[in-house]
Order: sequence, then structure tokens, then C-alpha cells
Amino acid sequence: MPHEVDISSMDLGRFASVLPPDRLAEFERGVEEARALLDGTVVWNVNSTAHGGGVVELLRPLIAYARGAGVDARWIVIDGTPEFFTLTKRLHNRLHGAIGDGGPLDEEARSVYTAVLAENANALAGRVQEGDVVIVHDPQPAGMISSFRAAGAKVIWRCHIGIDEPNDLVREAWAFLYPYVVEADAYVFSREAFVWEGLDRDRTVVIQPSIDVFAPKNVDLEPDVVEAVLQASGILRNGEGPAPTFQRQDGTPGRIERQARMVEDERLGPETPVVLQVSRWDRLKDPFGVIQGFAEHVSPDLGAHLVYAGPDVEAVADDPEGLAVLREAVALRARLPEEARRRIHFASLPMEDDEENAIIVNALQRHARVVVQKSIAEGFGLTVAEAMWKARPVVASRVGGIQEQIVDGDTGLLLDDPRDLAAYGAAVTRLLADRGRAEEMGRRARERVRDRFISVRSLLDYLAVIRTLLRTGRPSAYSASSR
Repeated sequence: MPHEVDISSMDLGRFASVLPPDRLAEFERGVEEARALLDGTVVWNVNSTAHGGGVVELLRPLIAYARGAGVDARWIVIDGTPEFFTLTKRLHNRLHGAIGDGGPLDEEARSVYTAVLAENANALAGRVQEGDVVIVHDPQPAGMISSFRAAGAKVIWRCHIGIDEPNDLVREAWAFLYPYVVEADAYVFSREAFVWEGLDRDRTVVIQPSIDVFAPKNVDLEPDVVEAVLQASGILRNGEGPAPTFQRQDGTPGRIERQARMVEDERLGPETPVVLQVSRWDRLKDPFGVIQGFAEHVSPDLGAHLVYAGPDVEAVADDPEGLAVLREAVALRARLPEEARRRIHFASLPMEDDEENAIIVNALQRHARVVVQKSIAEGFGLTVAEAMWKARPVVASRVGGIQEQIVDGDTGLLLDDPRDLAAYGAAVTRLLADRGRAEEMGRRARERVRDRFISVRSLLDYLAVIRTLLRTGRPSAYSASSR
């Protein structure tokens, strides 16, 4: 059955330390407006998991900051059967233009989808009230939109995934989901190019995603803390000291108590230059290309090692393909020549404690010399903004929202063809070989994230959509993030 995720409020005053005065004043005006506009209104967020993935990374801080502004913001996670999540993963792949498991989107699939969501809707009956606002995230719970509207709520469908040039597979997924999605009062996409054909443009808004720069995943860490975290989590050798502690978002102390499951020939030394990709074990993130391209096109003379870090696949309930992809990656690594294989490390990161996991990812990104995101397709790719905030140069595919984040040659390097392994290897090599250029690129990357991709921007954008829905019944047709 669906369950509510407990989210504590977070202090908005912390943004004074990162925002220039004019933007801080704009944000403070927005907070006062939200407090008055939404007095007595519940803003619900509904998705399919509380662990792993970019949607979760977005939701946690936005809900916490909304609560800090005095808004009654809540988060519901739906339940589902294995068959349901296999189907929604199929939809996810096709929305990216990929065939996935090749299974059908037929009437039997629709029956699985509607039955699970009807059970979830029945379990939530009476909780969503007239006048509430419900933000439904991605394909998994889209079939519940009509039930929320029947309860008298204003409903926003937030699509975090998409593709610039839809093919027949994409349109097949659109056709499956359209009868449910069209019922929403407003549709929010991450990029203009992702907006579906056939949806009412007057009800469509573009809001770019953002990161929480104060979250455990992004908070500043001193170099000695970075090394201690990676040693305690089993990613770097020589971890003999006491387990390092960190501050949780509620102010209580946390400790690195769990280790990553490593696939490697030998443990990394602290001095070894690291090229890093942090992604789910997902074919669309192209782990096989990341591995093969590094092995074949990044010279061992540079001394760099590749770390591919993903979540422990047993802890991500809505991604049934993860284990299969990890096994294929392990098999690919095992087939490499010994010299190449020993430079490649896999880290399956512990997921039992979200904030412990986030600190480990933070430390990995800060330790890396170069961060890559060689996705075949991407909704927005917030791991790019996370690495940029840490002043790391990023090599990434020119797909989806990645190209909104990176200015090619200035704040990172974009790959025109994500399947061009030689170009990927050459870009990584350039940054490894010219550390001065890489560091300057990283500094400019951090400034770009501060100006465009932190939580303040998203909060104001969502406020604008909700304001127009509550006052007029439909949003204005504009790109919120371009204001």
C-alpha cells in the first residue's frame, strides 16, 4: 500500500550564504507569497520510490524547503507489484526511445497498470481534499491523476524524462500514457523539447530541475574528510582510523558505517587520479561504453583509474533491470586485458541510509579528477550539476538536459555522439593531461550552477505554476525557468 515519507522542514535562511542580495530578496518575497497563498492547502507529491534516482534527489529538498516556508507539503510513495514495475521500466525506456525488454504495451499491460493504481487510489481515498494541490511525478503514478481531480484537487503532472527527437517507441509510450496524463490541470517538463505532441500547450510549463547545495550530497567537505569517507566506505585503501561522522539535514550526527560492494583487482590508493561516473546500473547510462571507452582510449600512461559507482541494485525497488545490467558490466570487465581491467573499479553503494549514501557520492565526486556522464539518453542528469557544484570538469553527452547545464569548452566538454568511444576517451584524456585547464573549467562550472540550478529557482518556478492554477484554473504557457 502507498506510504507517506517523513520529511522535516529545512531553514531557508541558509541561502543567504550563497545568493547575491538581489536574488535573495526575490526569494524572500516568494516565501512570503507562498505562505499566504497556500495557507490551509496541502501540496502533495506522488511518485514510486523514496530511494535512488534523480526524482528522489529533487523531491527531498524541495519538500523540506517548502515546509520551511510554512507550506504543508507532503510526499506519498505508491506501492506496486513486480509486474507493474517491469511495465513502468518498459515505459521509462520507451520514453527515452529505447526498446528495453521489448515487451508489449497492450491491453494486458494496461490492465496491470490500472489495477495497481486503482488499489493505490483506494488506499488514499479521503486523504486528498478539495482545494489541495497534487504533483504527480513521472509515468508510474500517472494513472491516479483522475482520482485526485475527482477529489477536488488541482493536479500537476511532472515529467522528468524525455527525448529531443521522439521515435515510434516514444510515441508508443505516449499513446499508452496519454489517457491518464491528459486529465491533469498542468504539465511540467524539464525542457521545451521534451513536451509531448498532442498536449495542450496552454497547460504546459518548463521547469529545469535543481540541486540542494546544502544536502549531504553537495555540502562542502574538507579534503581530509573526503579521504576518510572513501576509506571508511571501502573505496580507498588504508582505512584504519575511526569511522568519519557527518551532519544530517536534521542536525543530528551520522557515521559512515557501511561499505560499498567493490568489483576490482585491488583497492584504489588515495593518490590515484580517478575518472568517475555515478549512475544507476541502467543501459541508458551506457556503463558498457564508459568501461570500453576508458579501457581502449585513455592511456594507462596517465595513471588514471575509472570508478563506475551505482546504487546497490537490491535496494532500488522500481528498477528491475539493474541487477542484469550490473552482471553484464562485471562480465565485460572480466573479458578485458589484465592491464585495462585493473584500472576499472565498480562500486555498488550502500542504500540503507540515504544520507550516508549521499556523503559517499559527495566524497567520490570531490575526489575525482574528471567526472563523466556518458548517457545515451537523459532527462536532465542532475549528477552533472552536482559535479559542477564541486568545481569538477565534466565530460558528458550532448543529450537531454545535460546540454542545458554544460557550456561546451567553458564549463565542461560535450560529446556530440555518446557512442563515439574514441571521442569520449580523447575528451577525458585532454582534461587529465591539462590539470590547469580542468581546474579553471571546474571553477566556472560551479558559478553556473549557483546562478541557474539550485533549489531556490525551482521553488519560485513551482510557486508560479501553483499560483496561476489556484487563481485561474490553468497555468500560463511559459517557461518558468526562463524568467
